[in-house]
Amino acid sequence: MKLSIILWLLVTPLLLSFSTPSSSTDKAPLPDPESFPVPNGIKGLLFYIQRDPNTNTICYEINLDKNGKLATEDPVHAFWIRYPEGGVRKDLNYIQRKFAYGINVKSTGNDRYELRSVAYSKLPLLLKKDAQNQYQVYTAINKKECVLSRVFIRIDGGSFWSPNVLYIELKGTEIATGKTVTQRIKPV
Repeated sequence: MKLSIILWLLVTPLLLSFSTPSSSTDKAPLPDPESFPVPNGIKGLLFYIQRDPNTNTICYEINLDKNGKLATEDPVHAFWIRYPEGGVRKDLNYIQRKFAYGINVKSTGNDRYELRSVAYSKLPLLLKKDAQNQYQVYTAINKKECVLSRVFIRIDGGSFWSPNVLYIELKGTEIATGKTVTQRIKPV
């Protein structure tokens, strides 16, 4: 009995820190992803994720050590920008890192790292240096090699542990042409 109360006291604040998606019948139409704020001024920003039901944004930046070298054991650092709270920056909590927005990293050698989302591991991402010797995240968007800039997750209802994801939209810059490319993936 005591243990269950202690667990409840520990877990409840973590769960309350999430916004639970509500059904589209409970609110106005879902907002246009292009109307969401864009994170600016973040040195080493690799890409960011935005999703319904609010404009809170998860940013992924290159993780450098005190000497400015890549932290090879943990090369990507994820954090929130809480726009509804005035743009406050907060680290992800344990549950968010392990079940929702964390990244699994595997070194593939030659300063390259395979990245996989803990929530959607089907999409391979590659962290590597570009022609200017800066780290970028690469992935295929519409079968074209691109530098990833944004992921948008359209959620319409469901629950915290099982949101109703309508689509995942990838946005990036095609390497060959420099054009912006987008693709929507419908989860199965």
